[in-house]
Amino acid sequence: MIDIINSISGLLWGHILVYLLIAAGLFFTIKLKFIQFVQFPHMIKVMFNSRQCDKNGISSFQAFCTSLAARVGTGNMAGVAVALYLGGAGAIFWMWLIALIGMATSFAESTLAQAYKTRDEHGNFRGGPAYYMQYGLGKRWMGVIFSLCLILAFGLVFNAVQSNSIAAAFKVAFDIPNYVVGLVLVVGSGIIIFGGLKTISRFAEMVVPFMALAYLLVALYVCATNAAELPTVFMRIINSAFGIEQAGAGAIGYGVMQAMIQGIKRGLFSNEAGMGSAANAAATATPNPPHPASQGYVQMLGVFIDTVVICSATAALILLSDQLVADSGVTGIALTQAALEEHVGSWGAVFVAIAILFFAFTSIVANYSYAETNLLFLEHNHEYGMLIFRIIVLAMVMFGSVSELGLIWTLADISMGLMAIVNVIALFMLSGVVIWLANDYSAQRKSGKLPTFDPAKNQQLDKTIPKGIWHKS
Repeated sequence: MIDIINSISGLLWGHILVYLLIAAGLFFTIKLKFIQFVQFPHMIKVMFNSRQCDKNGISSFQAFCTSLAARVGTGNMAGVAVALYLGGAGAIFWMWLIALIGMATSFAESTLAQAYKTRDEHGNFRGGPAYYMQYGLGKRWMGVIFSLCLILAFGLVFNAVQSNSIAAAFKVAFDIPNYVVGLVLVVGSGIIIFGGLKTISRFAEMVVPFMALAYLLVALYVCATNAAELPTVFMRIINSAFGIEQAGAGAIGYGVMQAMIQGIKRGLFSNEAGMGSAANAAATATPNPPHPASQGYVQMLGVFIDTVVICSATAALILLSDQLVADSGVTGIALTQAALEEHVGSWGAVFVAIAILFFAFTSIVANYSYAETNLLFLEHNHEYGMLIFRIIVLAMVMFGSVSELGLIWTLADISMGLMAIVNVIALFMLSGVVIWLANDYSAQRKSGKLPTFDPAKNQQLDKTIPKGIWHKS
């Protein structure tokens, strides 16, 4: 069974997804006129002006924090270590690349999620790829497939990955048995999960900025104390990414492919650009300016912060140490802990354990919110059904804390790969709508107006978006 799972993962990532994700990122980067680079200052401006909301939604900043809570987790600390261990230093270059071009893909999916959002029975905004597949493409069956993949990935497998890393980190730092950590996580996660979507968003808004800043400050300290070595580390990343290090050994092709596959896999797991997950959070926001594209700008910034900033911090910690040793068996969160311990002493392992607790715990509750939105899309929103699903989610948290690392990561790769394939196909099919929304937003900005979405200006949108959200009457 393990061999079959590994074969499926190898097929998805070795022959399909690497090329599909790069193609999507390049396509939207070109079609949107390099929006992630040209409009970078505007991204920051929109994010800082995104605290307001109405009774039906959360603020854009809360949606940003919720999506960042799901993004910033195991992938940033354990995932980077796995990528370096399996793909070498060059994997970091491919993580950067998939993030930079993936920002445009993230803009596309988040903008569409805002345009095609709807309301649940409590009046809260809901949306995401499943919704724009149903309304924008008229293909509910496609949305059902995506929802099932997302529920499997985020509701179940990804939460097992997060709890696995927390348990492993606490085992190294405090020698606490994995099952004890698992029980504590189940209780803590349950309290927040049963509180509902707005409880999750408020929790993320409080915790995410604090935890990200603390981790970055430690990483900056390590970089500052090893500043003379940073150029060497950068050249190591570039040389490894293009096979220069392996050229003398005659293994250039294999080395580059391994770096590319591992970098893109772990990059996608971390920043989720193109996967369609963060779009579920984007749809819940009340955007400011009141236009779907404004949430696209906010979510692009999330991809940048996650991978180019936080993942790079972890890479620097490891590559500036002597802990990355081939075939040593030290990988995942244990490698990150060993690296920081080398830099700052014994408290480094403790700090990483506490940091991964905050990172991964917020990911668990944000991941659940994505799964809940898609469960509602499948119309399984009765009280007892939701209760059973929440119990299963918490059971997977417990399962992950006591399971073997390799199998969990492979299952995560397969489930997120299936999600990404379905979502990227839909994005290509709705690319005309994305481009129109981006141009409409930009045209209003250039004329000095506050960008405001009027679906009557586009016949396709006017006919297909859910009634009562964007229509004036």
